[in-house]
Amino acid sequence: MRLLAALLIFFTGVVVLGGWTNHKLETSTGELLKIIDSLAGAVEKKDWDQAGKETARLEKSWEEKAGWWPVLLDHQEMDNIEFSLARIKEYVSAHDLALSRGQLSELREMVRHIPEKEAVTLKNIL
Repeated sequence: MRLLAALLIFFTGVVVLGGWTNHKLETSTGELLKIIDSLAGAVEKKDWDQAGKETARLEKSWEEKAGWWPVLLDHQEMDNIEFSLARIKEYVSAHDLALSRGQLSELREMVRHIPEKEAVTLKNIL
């Protein structure tokens, strides 16, 4: 009976921890997506000064929000996002509208995909 109680407590802890981390990932990615959308708006308006500020804000937010993500996520996925951020920074500084828009779209999808991929769901378990 003690073993069953211990297993039940352990299982409950894993489920609660999974839900909490999923919530934290969704919150972090939501904030990053808002900044990405703001940056995309500045790029669309060809307001390159504002786009540069938004790029710096995005990099700072990425460093703050994603500091604990390597514990949960594939390091390759993290690297891809960081490479994408570096490309965006260069495209914005070069005032390249087409490449900036394309890279922002790719980054938005990579960030948006993270909570879905890491969610504790039957689909992800099986």
